[in-house]
Amino acid sequence: MPDKRSSPPVILVTGAGKGIGRAVAEGLAARARARTGAAASGVKLLLAARTQSDLAALQAALQGDAVDCGIVAGDLADQPLQPVEACLERYGRIDALIHCAGVGRFKDFLEQTPEDLEFTLRTNITATFLLLQRTYAAMKAQTPRDGMRGQIQVVTSIAAEQPFAQSSTYCLSKYAQRGLLDVMKLYGRQDGIRILEVRPGAAYTPMWGEMPPDQVARMMTADDVAQPMIDALSLSAHASIENITLRPLHGDL
Repeated sequence: MPDKRSSPPVILVTGAGKGIGRAVAEGLAARARARTGAAASGVKLLLAARTQSDLAALQAALQGDAVDCGIVAGDLADQPLQPVEACLERYGRIDALIHCAGVGRFKDFLEQTPEDLEFTLRTNITATFLLLQRTYAAMKAQTPRDGMRGQIQVVTSIAAEQPFAQSSTYCLSKYAQRGLLDVMKLYGRQDGIRILEVRPGAAYTPMWGEMPPDQVARMMTADDVAQPMIDALSLSAHASIENITLRPLHGDL
């Protein structure tokens, strides 16, 4: 079948309202505007997050000649397939999923409650599995674009490979995500679908809450994490980056 390269790529971003997801969306739009006039300019974005007001403000900022931007608000824990179905309904395909949505509750191991565990696992494990499964199926069934059927990027954490004392349920969920992605890579190599795990260290996002200024100064920004993720979308069909680990230059907190 011929490659689908005549129209802009379709990219679904979860967790787009804040933090790394928002930085990814803004970065994608900026690069699309910079390429205006090229043979394959522009981008189609479907942005998903929990908060409608965050998405509406971002859509208003990004929408333009080079950027077709749709939004869908909802909690992945309740509706894990909603972003995929909204993207397929609006654009008919998904060239890349950049999954940045995630939650965490940070406290001593002996203080974690069953509700804390359920809260974390519903989004980070169950919803992530169902979202990725549905996206992968859609990508596998679609016509290739530039030699690839699609790309899936998932932001896990350095906590997927390193334990932290106040992060028992969070580490549990991130180790599980890492295992899922390692399995998906086996399928992706056969089906022409790239799978990328992104493991950031300390990057200052709203999940951290209030932090002392001296600690914030040591941390990465959301843009620091987003830029190499966007770069990875530009690889040729002959190459694949399967893991990116990013840490603050001066070491972990």
